Amino acid sequence: MGFRQAAVLAPISFFLGVLFICFNVDHRILWGELGEDAVADGFQFYATFFNAPPAIKALLHGMVAVGLVGMISKLHTWDDSAMFFDGSCLAAYTFSIAVYITVTIPALKAIVTPLEDAENREEAFEDRVQAMQVLSAANVIIMVCLALVLVLQAGQEYARRAEAKGIAKLEEEERRKATPIEKKDQ
Repeated sequence: MGFRQAAVLAPISFFLGVLFICFNVDHRILWGELGEDAVADGFQFYATFFNAPPAIKALLHGMVAVGLVGMISKLHTWDDSAMFFDGSCLAAYTFSIAVYITVTIPALKAIVTPLEDAENREEAFEDRVQAMQVLSAANVIIMVCLALVLVLQAGQEYARRAEAKGIAKLEEEERRKATPIEKKDQ
């Protein structure tokens, strides 16, 4: 595994780890009974996540940049493998970044800082719960995209190894055909 491959796999694995932690809350919100405990846990978890120190947010966004740079650098060698595997990985990663920017960040803001102009507390509470459900669904979508990137990276490595085996086998056959085999009389 080279540096460029590591620059792709490390951020993807890091974000999958973060999202699996979020999944402890998300699965109760999406597929469990949406009771007071699940909602309160979700509000507390995402408020903690949103109010993280700037250094933590910088680390998260820096890891996004490392993954993006790693994928673009892998596309630098424009061969079939880069076009199919790395191009698909870049598309999935870009889609996950777009979901993060357009859904995750606004939903986190809506959960932590609800609208002040809501007519009553009930409406504001329901808006926050709905934002949390949307955020949970977005996290699952991002997890699927990042898992797809890992699968495509593994597929690319498998294809490279299979190609190297095939080339070695052809070279061996060519070598055997080129050297005459002496037959012994019996």
